[in-house]
Amino acid sequence: MRGFRERATVARALEVLERRIQRLGDEVVPVALSAGRVAAEHVVARASVPHFVRAAMDGYALLGEATSGATTSAPVELAIVGESFPGRPHAGAIGRGEAVRITTGAPLPEGADAVLMAEYAEEAAGRDGAEVVRALQPVPPGKHAAAVGEDVEAGAVVVSAGRRLRPQDVGVLASTGVAALRVVRRPSVRILITGDELLPPGSMPAGACIVDSNSLVLAALARRDGAEDVAVEYVPDRRDAVRSALSAAAGDVVLVSGGSSVGPEDHAPLVLSELGELSIHGVSMRPAGPAGFGFLAGGRPVFLLPGNPVSCLCAYEFFAGPSIRVLGGLPRAWPHRRRRCVVASKITSELGRVDYVRVRVDGDRVFPIATTGASILSSTTRADGVVIVQGDDEGYGEGAAVEVLLYDA
Repeated sequence: MRGFRERATVARALEVLERRIQRLGDEVVPVALSAGRVAAEHVVARASVPHFVRAAMDGYALLGEATSGATTSAPVELAIVGESFPGRPHAGAIGRGEAVRITTGAPLPEGADAVLMAEYAEEAAGRDGAEVVRALQPVPPGKHAAAVGEDVEAGAVVVSAGRRLRPQDVGVLASTGVAALRVVRRPSVRILITGDELLPPGSMPAGACIVDSNSLVLAALARRDGAEDVAVEYVPDRRDAVRSALSAAAGDVVLVSGGSSVGPEDHAPLVLSELGELSIHGVSMRPAGPAGFGFLAGGRPVFLLPGNPVSCLCAYEFFAGPSIRVLGGLPRAWPHRRRRCVVASKITSELGRVDYVRVRVDGDRVFPIATTGASILSSTTRADGVVIVQGDDEGYGEGAAVEVLLYDA
């Protein structure tokens, strides 16, 4: 058994990660698969939207000037010479005294520059029996006619580099003729779960064995943070097994759950220092004090996460989560919704240590969950979120205003 001679501050650990971890390279994906991805470069419209003058209302396409002076008592009569529908435009041009029935979104025929709304028109038979429309009010040129590029102009930047594409972004890109775009590659994550006492999820606890929960939590968190390829492997508590698994681990990020401390079966830190670089081991925080991280050849990060479930969650949120997000081009900041609340029951800490305090929110008041156990995962399901007590604080007294990072989106 050996203890930690010293522990790094959370700030120091984060500074190392910010300096060492940068976003991954790019790849081209079809626009249909780009929602949720991060644009690697500015994307410009290949075509204007609309790329033709189209009707903004149902009614009659005509030359606006031809309706000058029209009133309900003295309507202007125009001959109906055709129809225009979306995808089935009127063929040919129209003259000054002519009109075409038109529906919203259909192209205006050549010679027309406005749409008379159906509400201000009457159809009738003319003197020769032909169909006519009577304009009951004048329509200025351009009225109810969407100009070319009214929505998006060809060559305009539709999406800026670094933007996480929303569904509506993808729709606009497709409408401008973009078929594929360059996005930041999503990181792949390998999760190594150590512990001879662990059974896979779905098992029934029995004897001295317990069911692994960390793999499920970590996989879900990694996917939340943009990971695309997430795989889990179970590793026995033997140094050669840990070394073999870590040596063979593919992926852009490796998460090791368990075996991160300084006990006789905590092999991961020593193995990582042999295979690559152990940058940080032991952090001034509660829980997750035994957490650490380092790098394999090529700069691939390996995060050593304590086996206790709450410690594992805490260490992931502080160190692994921001790194996975940055690799995929996302913001480093925690993705939680935030809320200002007032402390209803004192939150204690000590100087020099960062505390991850699970809390319950009632109205605008916040109560710490009464537990100190790093293995009590249910405390996170009973909690609405967490309050982070920074190292230069000794906690928060009753009535203090604090920021709560909420678990629910």
